[in-house]
Amino acid sequence: MKGPILFVGVADESPLAMAIAAAKRLGLPQLIIDQRQLTGQDVEIGIRRGQCFARWWSGSSEFDLTTCTGAYTRAIPASLVRDKAGGPHGVLHDHYFVDALNAWLEVAPLRVANRLAAGCSNGAKTWQAQQILAAGFNIPPSLISNDPDEVLAFRRQHRRLVFKSASGLRSIVTPLEGEHEARLDRIRVLPTLFQAYIPGVNYRVHVVDKQAFCTRIDSRATDYRYAEREGCAAGMEADRLPDEVAQRCIRLAQRLGLVMAGID
Repeated sequence: MKGPILFVGVADESPLAMAIAAAKRLGLPQLIIDQRQLTGQDVEIGIRRGQCFARWWSGSSEFDLTTCTGAYTRAIPASLVRDKAGGPHGVLHDHYFVDALNAWLEVAPLRVANRLAAGCSNGAKTWQAQQILAAGFNIPPSLISNDPDEVLAFRRQHRRLVFKSASGLRSIVTPLEGEHEARLDRIRVLPTLFQAYIPGVNYRVHVVDKQAFCTRIDSRATDYRYAEREGCAAGMEADRLPDEVAQRCIRLAQRLGLVMAGID
């Protein structure tokens, strides 16, 4: 029998729970490390004779993590996990555990979806845009700036703009108008990404290894992920991409080093 799939994070958090359920339906062996159950458990990770090793034990059972065939981790900051011990020691222990495990997963000899290093591209939007172009896609005219006059000149050129975070922090894509335009001076202390508004239908593509799965999203919202905040709905249904577009999505995920990727 092949080794188990390693799942790490809060086990009932939706994406991780769905992945665990899918593995169960397929009859695949699993090893689940739930961050909420970490108090009193430990991990040993290091290098011995030139080989990485990792062992985890829960007090009654010990597991050799190198026997896992793959890993899916959605570990969240320790401070956001409920500490069953009721104090800072459990949170600190969780923090060290997750750091050590993530460091091992960067070099572990197994399929990992996704390694932390691969996700770093989302924190450098300009570099990410270059990879998107290299994969064969176009991108909207874009500007990262902390100069309000420069942004207004950019809008005169493109008429309608949206803005969002230039970093890896999640933000809501928002039109530059009304109260947001009135507060434009605030960008002097926070460079922000502005892009020309492109009308049309949204498509969300999930790439898994060398397959692309497409979802068509019909919504009047600027950012369909937060449609309810705009008083809108977001209807989703499976769709099919032209083969060339699907291949571009796969190339982009591979360029970014992502085993799994979501592309809008």
